[in-house]
Amino acid sequence: MPTHTNALINETSPYLLQHAHNPVNWMPWRDSTWEQARKENKLVIVSIGYSACHWCHVMEHESFEDSVVAQIMNDHFVSIKVDREERPDVDQVYMDAVQIITGHGGWPLNAICLPDGRPIYAGTYFPKENWKQVLLYFVDYYKRDVAYLEEQATKITEGINALDTVPFGERAAAFDKADRLKVLESIVAHIDFREGGRQGAPKFPMPVNYQYLLSNHYYTGEEAALKAVKITLDKMMKGGIYDQAGGGFARYSVDSTWTVPHFEKMLYDNAQLVSLYSEAYTHTGDEHYKRIVDETLAFIQRELTDKSGGFYSALDADSEGEEGKFYVWTYEELEQLLGADFKDFLLCYDVSREGNFEHKNNLVRTDYAYDESKISEWKALLLKERSKRIRPSLDDKILTSWNALMCKGLVDAYNATGNSEYLHRAEVNANFLAEKMVQKDGSILRNHKNGVSNINGFLDDYSFSCEAFLALYETTFDEKWLKLAERLAAHAMEHFYNGEKGLFYYTSAKDAPLIARKTETGDNVIPSSNSSMMKVLFQIGLLTDNRKYTEIANTAMTNLYENATKYSTFYANWALLLNYCIQEPYEMAIVGADAVKLRKEFAKHYLPNVLYLGSEHESSVPLLEGKYKAGETYIYVCRDKQCQLPVKTVAEALKQIRK
Repeated sequence: MPTHTNALINETSPYLLQHAHNPVNWMPWRDSTWEQARKENKLVIVSIGYSACHWCHVMEHESFEDSVVAQIMNDHFVSIKVDREERPDVDQVYMDAVQIITGHGGWPLNAICLPDGRPIYAGTYFPKENWKQVLLYFVDYYKRDVAYLEEQATKITEGINALDTVPFGERAAAFDKADRLKVLESIVAHIDFREGGRQGAPKFPMPVNYQYLLSNHYYTGEEAALKAVKITLDKMMKGGIYDQAGGGFARYSVDSTWTVPHFEKMLYDNAQLVSLYSEAYTHTGDEHYKRIVDETLAFIQRELTDKSGGFYSALDADSEGEEGKFYVWTYEELEQLLGADFKDFLLCYDVSREGNFEHKNNLVRTDYAYDESKISEWKALLLKERSKRIRPSLDDKILTSWNALMCKGLVDAYNATGNSEYLHRAEVNANFLAEKMVQKDGSILRNHKNGVSNINGFLDDYSFSCEAFLALYETTFDEKWLKLAERLAAHAMEHFYNGEKGLFYYTSAKDAPLIARKTETGDNVIPSSNSSMMKVLFQIGLLTDNRKYTEIANTAMTNLYENATKYSTFYANWALLLNYCIQEPYEMAIVGADAVKLRKEFAKHYLPNVLYLGSEHESSVPLLEGKYKAGETYIYVCRDKQCQLPVKTVAEALKQIRK
């Protein structure tokens, strides 16, 4: 039986439950917790992490399981544990504080705050003795000079709020095709054309950067754009960041060659990479990209899919207390397992007696061309043998925004490969989101665990869900998905939109206020909620003839134009919106009994400048009204409320786009 149990025992987050038996008297983030801090006039420790975070585990074992450290924290502080994936709004605020104070960020995130929540100090991982020194320093300072700490808290909080400053112009500017070259030059300047990805180490997958570059190549024909995509995708799929035995990608590579990953696997990475490899397969026809899509989705189905149709959040980096232990192999293990095939295996995989990770081998593909069916046999053998090991822990909470990314990934995979199972899985997940997460008032909840949905949704929960539902509508022409996207967008407009800034807050007006109400604009490993929401408004605006929405998106693009063209690696999703603003995408209206069949044929072509809408019968969608003719199926290529003469074949429609 555990010696200690704290208030986290009643939570559902796997990360919080990991700390439920620490001797630290952890409390969850609640109004009542802050009331206690104010009543007792104690400093507050806000400690933020997530279940798959290796250094979060290290600090827990070193400090939070230590009785001496716990005594200091319990005597002098109110200590709050936060799962950053459940409460990204809280994480945003205190991560800004860390970056203001230290110049860098990361997890675990540990902030020391006044009883009103304003931070006076913040950092990331602290070794035990350093952490004790920090705690005792601020205990003493709080007794001696509260006024100075108040002054510091005010300055830091002002800095947190100032980070969201974006110039606002009331009118949308005119954009030019030359802007695409500016964005391309900005991104390519940071590309490692030898190893792929961004120059240097560590290397994070940044899927939206390469989705933009694919579109840039389509629009401009610039070979540098496609070269950057191909070298990155090729190196990643052969590298150690990709699970060569079981499929799926780790969160990032600690080196510059994609060899040694930080072994945690996150749903959001794999979801976006499925979309990216699907688009790359459609654009290039490279069968290896299709294989990566299939293997990654097999991993998702096998290890991250709940019986409800929802998707789990993550797999830990550690097992049995060691990072990567589940995934790596000794030379002798592989030699014994593969037997007579081992010599050929060594041609295909970079394996040595010395290993590439703590004297063991994280599997990396070589460039040697070999029979892929034989390699598939080896993978199955390795996967079966690996399944006997103690598995990394699973974070089984189901997050709306990440599920929506995966739902869209499945739709993209279906369009790229034609595998109807992927569309079925996307529809199952979309129905789960619609039934369990979307509420009667048009709001959406963020978290689902043990049959219970909770936590008021944040902007990314709305925007990514809208993107998934729009992708489903554009693929199936089932109008319920378009209507649901409209409903969620309308709710976001009412409760998140700031007309004075022309942008969306990350939190709803219904949420209890934090010390800052953040506006997220920068695209990172996940696109920003604002760039996503503005793309959604632009698409809904065109599909439903709601020009108010397209004007809002155009104005926001005007305000973020300089960032998108100068700092494009961190504004690549805005750059995708910029493509729309430079020249509106075509609206491909397909009406008649064969509408869905023809839509599937269009999917064989990479067309980032096309939005699809259609119906097999009469429809009330504005652009489809009056276009249905019994016994016929027509394709209308439209732009800016003008449609060309209807045609009956995909080939004829493509000529109208490309002429």
